[in-house]
Amino acid sequence: MATDPVAIPAVRKLLGDRIGFEEGNYVAAEGADALVLVTEWNEFRRPSFDRLKQIMRQPVIFDGRNVWNPAEVRAAGFVYEGIGRGAKTG
Repeated sequence: MATDPVAIPAVRKLLGDRIGFEEGNYVAAEGADALVLVTEWNEFRRPSFDRLKQIMRQPVIFDGRNVWNPAEVRAAGFVYEGIGRGAKTG
C-alpha cells in the first residue's frame, strides 16, 4: 500500500493498479511488514508510533528522509533504519 497527500493521482496515472493506494496514513500501514517513508509531508512528521506498532505486522521502519528521531522510534519498539545516516546516528 502507498499513500501521499498530493501524488496519488499522478502516480496512479503512471503505475495504474500495480500498487494499492490509500488516502489515510494509518490505513496504508495496516498489516504492513515494513513502513518506508520517502516524503516529508507534514502529515507524516509526528505519527503515533504506538498506533503504528499495533497495526503493522512487523515493526520495521525505513526512514528515507531522516525525519524521525532514531532513538525515539527504537524506544517505541521498532527496527529503524535511516537511509543515508551513518552507523552512529541512524
